[in-house]
Amino acid sequence: MTETTAREAATAANASLSPLTRWTGPDGLPDFTALRDEDFAPAFDAAFAAHRAEIDAITANGDQPTIANTLLPLERAGDALDRVSSLFWLKAGAHTNEAIQTLERDIAPKMAQHWSAIAMDKALFIRIEALWQGRAALNLDGETARVLDETRAGFVRAGALLDEAAQTRLKAIGERLAVLGATFGQNVLKDESDWALMLQPDELEGLPEFLVSAMAGAAAARGKAGQHAITLSRSIAEPFLALSPRRDLRETVWRAFVQRGQNGGATDNTAIIAETLALRAEKAQLLGFASFADYRLERTMAKTPAAVHGLLAPVWEASRAKAAKDQAALAALAAETGLNHDVAPWDWRFLAEKLRARTYDFDEGALKPYLPLDRMIEAAFDVANRLFGLTFEEMPGVPLWHADARIWRVKNAQGGVIAHFAGDWFNRPSKRSGAWMSGLQGQHKLDGGQRPIIYNICNFAKPEEGKAALLSFDDARTLFHEFGHALHGMLSDVTWPSVAGTSVYRDFVELPSQLYEHWLSVPDVLQKHARHAETGEPMPQALMAKLKAARTFDAAFASVEFTASALMDMAFHATPVPPEDPMAFEAEELARMAMPDAIAMRHRSPHFQHVFSGEGYAAGYYSYLWSEVLDADAFAAFEETGDPFNPDLARRLKENIYAAGGAKDPAELYTAFRGRMPAPDAMMKKRGLA
Repeated sequence: MTETTAREAATAANASLSPLTRWTGPDGLPDFTALRDEDFAPAFDAAFAAHRAEIDAITANGDQPTIANTLLPLERAGDALDRVSSLFWLKAGAHTNEAIQTLERDIAPKMAQHWSAIAMDKALFIRIEALWQGRAALNLDGETARVLDETRAGFVRAGALLDEAAQTRLKAIGERLAVLGATFGQNVLKDESDWALMLQPDELEGLPEFLVSAMAGAAAARGKAGQHAITLSRSIAEPFLALSPRRDLRETVWRAFVQRGQNGGATDNTAIIAETLALRAEKAQLLGFASFADYRLERTMAKTPAAVHGLLAPVWEASRAKAAKDQAALAALAAETGLNHDVAPWDWRFLAEKLRARTYDFDEGALKPYLPLDRMIEAAFDVANRLFGLTFEEMPGVPLWHADARIWRVKNAQGGVIAHFAGDWFNRPSKRSGAWMSGLQGQHKLDGGQRPIIYNICNFAKPEEGKAALLSFDDARTLFHEFGHALHGMLSDVTWPSVAGTSVYRDFVELPSQLYEHWLSVPDVLQKHARHAETGEPMPQALMAKLKAARTFDAAFASVEFTASALMDMAFHATPVPPEDPMAFEAEELARMAMPDAIAMRHRSPHFQHVFSGEGYAAGYYSYLWSEVLDADAFAAFEETGDPFNPDLARRLKENIYAAGGAKDPAELYTAFRGRMPAPDAMMKKRGLA
């Protein structure tokens, strides 16, 4: 079959697809007004069939494999499935309902089965293998050579070299893991959305207005207008733990927060974790790896569990030692104020906030009015303009998946539209927790090219009607972090879809996002954009100085929280024989690590969605810290010039980090930007641990 015939077959298959794949909104966006939940199931069936037809057209080609008749149509294949999937997973994460969740549980194993069948298609792999074996004679450019190499590796890692029995078992494992991951995430969402603590008027005493307003908004979202609710959204729970003088209420909230996914009954994730770990270990062994961690780390910068531990161990020891000193200081403060109890986990944030206020005369409540959401969005856009020449043109009135979501055209320095960016920042019961970036479509240059459509999802507390949404500094940093991911997608400038945007090694993908956080703290940025929500006055210099002075205050607490989660992730996945009782294992491992009793992991295993809602960060949560070594060193390059917007560095940053995607090896890209690989010194200094 010729390439032309193959494309005709794909076109014929696509012709019968649901309108979900034919986007007729402004600028080629989806028309969300026409999106119906009941359309997804038939659309998935048609998209699976269309993709299968495209693959069959490739394997039916009797000509010698070439880039043009094998790799190119493989990269083109699956466009309809990509479109249906992108809309579905957006809905499933950002605005779900019972019908979507039911379909998610059905689609997850079908999706795994579909991709396994392609990855284990012997005829397709034979063509890819022939190209790879003869690559030296093909005179490939660097990007195409990398795409071929990564494509071949993907087939091998999916079981292409296994015998039929092993492939059958691997397919079954993939399908079951997909079901487990979907169920895990839905259980966490249900625990979060079902729990709310309604406060009486006297229980609001001592709380700042911004938190009271956020709790009023949360109650209204649950149909209880006029009341005040504490929810398990971090944007409400953590400020309450830091600011409420009611120790009994703090304990109630903390216990509910850490027990998500482990409350017994239908939403308990304990058995799911045990089965997931067992299946992942079996998968790794089928593919010839000692453990799931060995399997996952093969295609990363770290390469081995030993290298990961080499990064985490010194951070853990330094963090734990500093946290012990901090805990003693908090205990002394508690005793001084007449409290006669030990520092419990529900006390730490409250006492730390008091100690910070005393040490630096710093009050988070005084800071938040200067960090309104709209101003922080403007700040993120402005930094992108100053670094990369981007401008953002809002498209009001364009319907999206929820009334809270907004969308912009993104233009380059020459005024050309290069992308679309959407943001959905407020928490609601239909949205899973956390913050993330994803896309409705990615960038590439094949067949005339495709502009990316990127979105950010956050879970900031929504205020009462008519009031500004006020962010904590951590919230604002999260906004910048996710927007850094978005820039990685929007600035992508590669030919091949499979290496576009964030399609990079897991321990490199956090570099663009974590690096972007640094510009939030640049004094020039704060002075311009950190303005009072009501008066428009800039943040006072004195408050800005206090913010800077307190930057690393309580950093050991945050480091212990994070590093404990990363170490637990590796402990679960680096053993060839996973634990049958994961909760007992978690307790034993924390005891072995000498986890401080007054601090909990940032993500306990029953709600650790990074690791158990899918394989995205499984044996990879360390990557945030790995990337932090890179981002601290990268921003130090700007600091060394005395100009946080140094144009030459910004150009190199864009070309080698934000625009390059996975077209080259990450070490090569970083070295092209910085001139060398980084040392961990800047990261330890940034965390206040040096």
